[in-house]
Amino acid sequence: MRALTWQGKREVSVETVVDPVLREPTDIIIEVTSTAICGSDLHLYEVLGPFMDKGDVIGHEPMGVVVEAGAESGCAAGDRVVIPFGIACGHCWMCQQGLTSQCETTQVREYGSGAALFGYSRLYGSVPGGQAEYLRVPHADFGAIKVGTELPDHRYLFLSDVIPTAWQAVEYAGVREGDTLAVFGLGPIGQMAARIGAHLGAEVFGIDPVPERRAMAARHGAHVFDFDDDTNDRIREATAGRGPDAVVDAVGMEAHGSPVAKAAHQAVSLLPGAVGRKMMETGGVDRLSALHSAIDLVRRGGMLSLSGVYGGQASPMPLLTLFDKQIQLRMGQCNVHRWASTLLPLVEDPDDPLGTDDLVTHRVPLSAGPEAYEVFQKKSDGCIKVVLDPAS
Repeated sequence: MRALTWQGKREVSVETVVDPVLREPTDIIIEVTSTAICGSDLHLYEVLGPFMDKGDVIGHEPMGVVVEAGAESGCAAGDRVVIPFGIACGHCWMCQQGLTSQCETTQVREYGSGAALFGYSRLYGSVPGGQAEYLRVPHADFGAIKVGTELPDHRYLFLSDVIPTAWQAVEYAGVREGDTLAVFGLGPIGQMAARIGAHLGAEVFGIDPVPERRAMAARHGAHVFDFDDDTNDRIREATAGRGPDAVVDAVGMEAHGSPVAKAAHQAVSLLPGAVGRKMMETGGVDRLSALHSAIDLVRRGGMLSLSGVYGGQASPMPLLTLFDKQIQLRMGQCNVHRWASTLLPLVEDPDDPLGTDDLVTHRVPLSAGPEAYEVFQKKSDGCIKVVLDPAS
């Protein structure tokens, strides 16, 4: 089959790789009909190279049609399914608590990581990903989300990651009707977090340096701001001088405005694999400008929710400010399966309350994946969300 593979820093290519096969009775094989590029894929493209191996199949936002089904998979050939990015068994203690991102069956203990992920480096199991023509899905008896056949792929595809991740971010922020919510970063996760906040009755402020992203968020009711020196002061003025009740950081480790940490990223990504891995495991290499701005902005006693991915083990944090402001902080990899039953009716709603019809800016063949990664990373051509079509 053809698949998008990691070849090195800022280098991915479409190659012919071995077709997946069933290994366990709970496995399925799907023919991938749509697969998206995620902002966290760009961390592999730019920063996390020390944990990648040349030829790794990448991608973790797929959906498709079952072509082979194990006897205990609960699926049958022809089923249309969305595949969450995290691989979970559904029956261990962590899964029973709703913490499927910490599944004890698939935890990657070699690196002290949580549940295995599709297409996401040694840190998360080196499981072949979904930017490919076909995908083997382990633990499909629990993980595969069956969906209808009437709606187009883009109404369902983002159940794999974007919508549940954004929902969890807003849930962790404790947002209620009448609250104020600020969202740093208006990429796909931030877009959805802003829309979900509005859907739940909050007044939403969206912050991003890219005009096209601000324009999209504004279409869905957010007050939008560039990421500049007076943004926090302007939002405080709009929130009785206190700051918003809750802030979601949907940016993560590659924030703008962190030149020293950016240089550290460049250095780590160019080091030999073993050396680079050690530095990532022990060093503070995150670009923290968005996180520090979020801590500054949230009101005293407010909630800060992190959905952006951070990778530094020793990144400096303003603990005095966090303590003094009595900020409540929640974070973590999304427990997709926990939110699926809540979100499926929203994406199937004819009124499209989360605006899934207005998120994809680029849909291209799998063969155009390398160019799409570059456009997405550079935020050029108005690119906000890319979906790859393996069948095209």
